[in-house]
Amino acid sequence: MYSIVKTGGKQYRVEEGQTLLIERLPDDEGATVKLPPLLYVDGEDVFDGDALAEVTVEATIVAHERGPKLRIVKFKPKRGYKRRTGHRQELTRVKVTAIKRAATKAAGRRAAAPKEPEPAVASAPEETASDGS
Repeated sequence: MYSIVKTGGKQYRVEEGQTLLIERLPDDEGATVKLPPLLYVDGEDVFDGDALAEVTVEATIVAHERGPKLRIVKFKPKRGYKRRTGHRQELTRVKVTAIKRAATKAAGRRAAAPKEPEPAVASAPEETASDGS
């Protein structure tokens, strides 16, 4: 069982118990967040579109971190132009705690309702041969 979730403009394939780094979330450490699912796969069943209304993906924020330092160097020869800057991305480490699919009321009604027997195809009535005499 796994799900594809979207957060921070990126998509991730997640399973229950998995830890991953995503773009910084505004919540505090220890908070539980819900990640919006795009796809849910459970064995043979695949859910997407409107069926995702019953799927929830919950994760707990483990820590807020910063990514590695990226060094950016700009240089144009013979012009005396040199620039050096850097960047560190703000990240959040989350642990997926639950991927759940809620049972819908309509599915429960369908399972509880007894099956009606299919109507038998009625054959045309046999006509008796009658002589006009």
